[in-house]
Amino acid sequence: MTPSGTRARQADEARNRVRLMIEITARAGAYRKGLIAATRRLSPEEAVILSDLERHGLQVPQLHDVLCGGHVLVDDPQLYEDWRFDEVSHPRLSSHHRDIDKSLYPDIGMRGDVVREKLHGRTAQGTWVQLEKTPAAFGGRKLPSMSDLRHLMDYVIYRLTRSNVGPWGLSRMTERYPMYLAPVLAVSTSLTPAVAGLLTQALRRIEAADDVTSASQDLAARFPPPDRADLTEELGRSLTGRAGRGLFGSSEVWITETPSRSAAAVFRESRVPPAVGWWRTGGPT
Repeated sequence: MTPSGTRARQADEARNRVRLMIEITARAGAYRKGLIAATRRLSPEEAVILSDLERHGLQVPQLHDVLCGGHVLVDDPQLYEDWRFDEVSHPRLSSHHRDIDKSLYPDIGMRGDVVREKLHGRTAQGTWVQLEKTPAAFGGRKLPSMSDLRHLMDYVIYRLTRSNVGPWGLSRMTERYPMYLAPVLAVSTSLTPAVAGLLTQALRRIEAADDVTSASQDLAARFPPPDRADLTEELGRSLTGRAGRGLFGSSEVWITETPSRSAAAVFRESRVPPAVGWWRTGGPT
């Protein structure tokens, strides 16, 4: 396959993955109408931005706040350059992160069917990004347009609700209380009861059919796995360290230790008395 063909295939895979992420989060969250239809017109540039957020730790439930205008800080300054697309990006004026030299690092806008108006810029240590419902082009000597007036209305809503106005809803994650993403940071998030129930059923089926830890079925029966009331706790919400599974845990699965009290509980629950005399007689008693 030619290099151009490889890039096209990778772009298609990224768009399909982002569409799937949005469809999953749309089942549990409330959005303005038209989101699913907009994903069918997702551009490669939009897919790159959302895929990069996922690569830096974004979980599927957190995508809701991103699509609703949440202010996101990413611990990666290279994204500022990666998200400057020659054909679709344009300079923007904004009041975000005034401590940054805007002549050196101007804020960058981009329009799309899903992101509507994407705005991003530099921070002292990384990159920030925020999706807006209404694009604005203040500056120069041009007269305000209808889009500018709608942007002002969004600002009024922000002042009244203390929530950012995103393309598909409102988010409480403002510049003052942002979402923070980093490759080495796992973020806890809750699951809806319906999703948690389905995941628990799936994990129990996997656990029941996956006992390959012993060559002896009799021995395996004497040492059953721990009886956890909620298997979804393994999905990254209450495990320590970088714990979790895939997008729902924001990291790889890491096993660090086996608590001694768990091992003790296994031995206490065993009803089979240990054979203690075989080494004294040279064989089993």
